[in-house]
Amino acid sequence: MAIVEKDREFRFTADDFNFLRKLSNEYSGIQVPDERFDMFYSRLSKRVRKLGLTDFKGYCQHLKDHPDQEFTAFINAITTNLTAFFREIHHFDYLRDVVIPELLIRNKASRQIKVWSAGCSTGEEPYSLAITLLENVPADWDIKILATDLDTNVLQTASEGIYTEDRVSDLSEEMLKQWFMRGKSSQSGQVKVRPQLQKIIQFKQLNLMQEWPMKCNFDFIFCRNVLIYFDRETKTSLARRYAELLSARSWLFIGHSESLNQLSNQFELVACTSYRKNI
Repeated sequence: MAIVEKDREFRFTADDFNFLRKLSNEYSGIQVPDERFDMFYSRLSKRVRKLGLTDFKGYCQHLKDHPDQEFTAFINAITTNLTAFFREIHHFDYLRDVVIPELLIRNKASRQIKVWSAGCSTGEEPYSLAITLLENVPADWDIKILATDLDTNVLQTASEGIYTEDRVSDLSEEMLKQWFMRGKSSQSGQVKVRPQLQKIIQFKQLNLMQEWPMKCNFDFIFCRNVLIYFDRETKTSLARRYAELLSARSWLFIGHSESLNQLSNQFELVACTSYRKNI
């Protein structure tokens, strides 16, 4: 696809786009195709306007001159975050019906379950995991969920656990009453997750392309709709690194449009986009 430059509020050239997507790729590993040209303009024009600049050439220079001040805002602006409570419900059904019953046997001695939600966005995924675990694991077990993302803005939203009512409209009334508190007065139209959910989740900023500080072995990892943004070499590397952090015969869940086929021989497909470590 050829990049088409248009008359806009701020001049945005192919050279500007190439500089910005190269910067993004070097930091995050994310591949940015030509068709993201308009998306970059839409997301970053707000930064150009806020900084009082006249065009994207000036914004690129600003990033070069003031990386400590602007780089986080730049990454947050271009990061795509699409999520929902219990998105791809078949994963949560498999978790409830297969994974948790086996973990209750396998981890009987430690009475502990450790989980990583990689690319947690605004928190709907880790909170959905927390609900599933708390509803199906004995109360005296120790459940720990690590939830990470590159974008510091979405992590702030996730840690606060406050959502508009339309974000939970697909959940049953029973689930809403048990796990959410409805806002009143100035908070009307919003819900907040209950402290029991927040208590077992730790939100942290993490760049998947850099060193991972985690040393423990997880019982399962959710890394959904993350691999799709990387090239083949990076996907292969990530699959290997996930395997290294999983306990023997533990699970990796990926997105509906993703696959580990021909990327890794360390996993076997056990259900729809659900994999299990071979050893």
